[in-house]
Amino acid sequence: MSSIWSHNISVSVFGESHGPAIGVVMDNLPAGEYIDMEKLMEFMARRAPKKNKTSTQRRESDMPQILSGFLNGRTTGTPLCAFINNNDTHSQDYNNIARLARPGHADYTGALRYGGFNDVRGGGHFSGRLTAPLCFAGAVAGQILEKRGIYTGAHILEIHGIKDDAIDNVSVTREQVVEMRKAEFPVLNVEKGKEMIADIEKAFMCQDSVGGIVECVSVNVPAGIGSPIFDGLENSIASLIFGIPAVKGLEFGVGFNCAKMLGSENNDEFYVNDAGHIVTRTNNHGGILGGISSGMPISLRVAFKPTPSISKPQHTVDMKNMSNDVIQVKGRHDPCIVPRAVPVVEAAVNIALLSHMLDYPNF
Repeated sequence: MSSIWSHNISVSVFGESHGPAIGVVMDNLPAGEYIDMEKLMEFMARRAPKKNKTSTQRRESDMPQILSGFLNGRTTGTPLCAFINNNDTHSQDYNNIARLARPGHADYTGALRYGGFNDVRGGGHFSGRLTAPLCFAGAVAGQILEKRGIYTGAHILEIHGIKDDAIDNVSVTREQVVEMRKAEFPVLNVEKGKEMIADIEKAFMCQDSVGGIVECVSVNVPAGIGSPIFDGLENSIASLIFGIPAVKGLEFGVGFNCAKMLGSENNDEFYVNDAGHIVTRTNNHGGILGGISSGMPISLRVAFKPTPSISKPQHTVDMKNMSNDVIQVKGRHDPCIVPRAVPVVEAAVNIALLSHMLDYPNF
């Protein structure tokens, strides 16, 4: 099934954007793991829209209700099921979507795949609204990992050509990762963040949208996690990352820039550090070699396309009448989804890391 991800643990996401509720079921989690609900809600609040022109005006509490798998603050080992009510829906904004395909959306492909029976309101099951239950799952996975010293954090690296400072993926520390997650607008360089906000607001005023790049890093992942070929760490991370709506690109370490380098430039030389650990002087490989963790920070970057829901008139087709038409998208949409996508990327990486860490001796 397309909405179930499974590798040691399974994550099943369900619901539609304007349905009664959305939710997630996690199976095969370790029993007895303490989950701090206050910290979990703090994680999910980072995905929630902000009260300014950089976010949608849709307001949902996103308070998860746990139905099973959790008792007295700890996981029970049985499936952990949580659902989140949808309350602030404006379904009337989507009355014409059943026949007019929105450019950049899955309306046309979804109609073909499901014979026109798919829920088109707010994008239905294709909507970014489904990243809320994914964040719940990632927050749970993250807390389990952090008890083993593994921390994941992300920031906005770029929006519409405006670039933040990059993470030092050789020497980044747990403290830096934790601090990065506290920022209201998740950038390292505050002045660059202000430029990004101004550009997002400009796009909003022009009835348009912008995209960008999220950079993510995980520290203290032990060496030797993962497998080659089809079961590598990169494979698992990628499958979850591409489950996030609007993702169009992913690279690890130096990524596509390695194609411009010589082998002597791209290779990361090994040495034994003062603590007696084998590490590399550089981290072009992004902490993964042959699908297996090297012990260096795992680093990746994720490209997000501009929000396809823009209020400018656009040419499209009437799928029922097979004629050309024009659409002006209504509803409440983010002029840039990148700021809210930051914790979602973290969540996806947390799930993938936990799934592989379960193979680690004495986890």
